[in-house]
Amino acid sequence: MNKRFDERLTMEFDFLKQFPKRMKNIGAYALLFKNSMNKGTWKQYGFEEFKEQTNLIFALLLYLMEQSLRGEPCTMDDIGSFLDQCNMRWFKKPISYEDCKGLGDFIINVILCDEGHTMYFQGFDFEEGEYRDIHISFVANRIVYLEEELKRTSYYLTEDGYNLLLSTLEMEGNLKFTVHEMIFKLHLEKASYDKAAEDIKNIFNLLRIQLQKITEAMARIRQNALSYSVQDYKELLEENLDTLSDTKGKFAGYKETVAARVRELEEMDINIQKLDKKDSESLFHLKTIEGYLSKAIEEHQKILITHFDLKTLYTNELESLSRMSFIKRFRLRTDLYDKILSNPVTLGQLDFFMHPLYNQPISQSYNLNKAFEEQKSSLHKQAEEDEIISFEEEQWLREQSQKQARKQKQYKNSVGLLLSVIKERQETTLMDMYESLSEAEKGLLFPNAEIFKEIMIELLKAKQIDIQSMLQEQREQYVEPVSGFQLNECILELIKEQEDLEEITCIWVEKAEGAPVILSVVSEENGIVKRITCSNIQFSVDRSLKQ
Repeated sequence: MNKRFDERLTMEFDFLKQFPKRMKNIGAYALLFKNSMNKGTWKQYGFEEFKEQTNLIFALLLYLMEQSLRGEPCTMDDIGSFLDQCNMRWFKKPISYEDCKGLGDFIINVILCDEGHTMYFQGFDFEEGEYRDIHISFVANRIVYLEEELKRTSYYLTEDGYNLLLSTLEMEGNLKFTVHEMIFKLHLEKASYDKAAEDIKNIFNLLRIQLQKITEAMARIRQNALSYSVQDYKELLEENLDTLSDTKGKFAGYKETVAARVRELEEMDINIQKLDKKDSESLFHLKTIEGYLSKAIEEHQKILITHFDLKTLYTNELESLSRMSFIKRFRLRTDLYDKILSNPVTLGQLDFFMHPLYNQPISQSYNLNKAFEEQKSSLHKQAEEDEIISFEEEQWLREQSQKQARKQKQYKNSVGLLLSVIKERQETTLMDMYESLSEAEKGLLFPNAEIFKEIMIELLKAKQIDIQSMLQEQREQYVEPVSGFQLNECILELIKEQEDLEEITCIWVEKAEGAPVILSVVSEENGIVKRITCSNIQFSVDRSLKQ
């Protein structure tokens, strides 16, 4: 049981896989800043602020990468010359060329190489449950021979150094979504469902971020449209269009593909054989992908709506600002009060100044008859509108209700007969039950392929049905009724209606060994007999002890 619990827990926290790989990227920055901070050597060269130190380190790393990509040697003389040029042009610290060489030696050997010690970062491995040593190395060196066989040490970037620098320059916003979508499609085609699940999570996060950017932009525009530049508006619209182009159609296609694969694995689990560990994990990841694809499609629709809302809002706000610019404003203090105080006779002509304020066209008209109408709440009005149903709609609703009632009765008859047989025999299998029942009883137990399949799936999912716990839960909690077939509710109703079933306390359901069962079920639609191949299922039951 502990093993099954560990497997379930591992699948629940599947996002923690490959955690040490993520911590390797974090550890690179952590070790770099740990070796750099609180070092008194920086002050000797005039670099006392942390921002200056950090910018200089990464500038030197970029120089090392440039020399490494060109395949040219990078000696300490070259590093000193580079730092000297940077200082003279930008930093302007009072240091000489020799000081720059000493500064380069400090950055290379102390900060990037930790004075020759092997650098490790402790990353926690959630799959093994322990910390793992992650080796990190930024710079390596080799011996090169310059002119006249002069031997020098040349420095170059390692793979960790390249990864560190490449991670500092992200791709453009309009390319992120396209790249992630291409990677997701590739992993899906190669059946790497665990990686595809991570990809679709990243895609969903990008959609969420894009929606949040639109919402924040709309808030800024409402506060002050002039604070949101035309360039920002243009870039955001281009990102929206790149995100929206063909996204919904692609994701709908991916969802159909994933759903078909999920159905295939579920039918394999029920009809043919129990899935192995690899297929079970694939099924779990596929269901995760299917859920995130549904969320991504919903998020796509929200982005589409807010995209047009943003355009409308920005246009209206700019139009309002342009209209405001044509309004002529007066300073009441100088243009009105001071003139009246200097010449009180002008009070007789004050109406010429105030008249434009009271001669504006009325924007809305009010119907006085509305004041004498009976007031009704909007909910009451909606209820009245809902009550108006045509004859055809009412008849259709009645037919649907009758059809649903017939289907629920078939579910109930099938489960009731199944419980009666299990109670009588205490332990039986689906094959024994099918061979011993009469044709009429088979018709009740297997009304059609859809109902039988749904009942068997629910039983196999439950595995153990504790009826006493279900009764206690029903007494203590109120659960709103749910449309459709519910196995627990159906069993409780049958036990309350049939006294002979009250003895059952618990039912166990599991797959039985041996050949599958071939059932003949009549289809309700056309009366054709269908043959269903199903795994043999074993049922066992406990009955309470009566005094």
